[in-house]
Amino acid sequence: MKVLLLKDPKEDDCGQDPYIRELGLYGLEATLIPVLSFEFLSLSSFSEKLSHPEGYGGLIFTSPRAVEAVELCLEKDNKTEVWKHSLKEKWNAKSVYVVGSATSSLVNKIGLDTEGESCGNAEKLAEYICSKIAVNGSSWHSPWNQVPWLRRLMMGSVGGTTITP
Repeated sequence: MKVLLLKDPKEDDCGQDPYIRELGLYGLEATLIPVLSFEFLSLSSFSEKLSHPEGYGGLIFTSPRAVEAVELCLEKDNKTEVWKHSLKEKWNAKSVYVVGSATSSLVNKIGLDTEGESCGNAEKLAEYICSKIAVNGSSWHSPWNQVPWLRRLMMGSVGGTTITP
């Protein structure tokens, strides 16, 4: 049976998209059609904020693209050495939350320790963050400690990225 696979093409170690390979094992002939385009927004603004961890209570990575944005900022603004020698440590002194193990793995590669990867989705991660704040009695700088705002953030679009059909 023929199926349409609507996603970005990715190649694994075998040089084939893993979805096409896996579907083929079950007798399906997949035709891959990329239907999304991706673009980073506000990288200069993000880079400035990334350079000043003292102004924030933590980081929330909701996708591998968010990690890619950090890497782009560091490379673009020649901040790789500053990251290695001071910024990374300053961010690691704060809470760094992630959605999912794939994102966690990428965040770990840039030298940050993570939590929340087992939550699996944005809603559960928002609940986890709120429970950590309540248990520890600490609060992130306003407006992080406002639960409705955090939930809207986690369920809505991610600042700095856009995905368009």
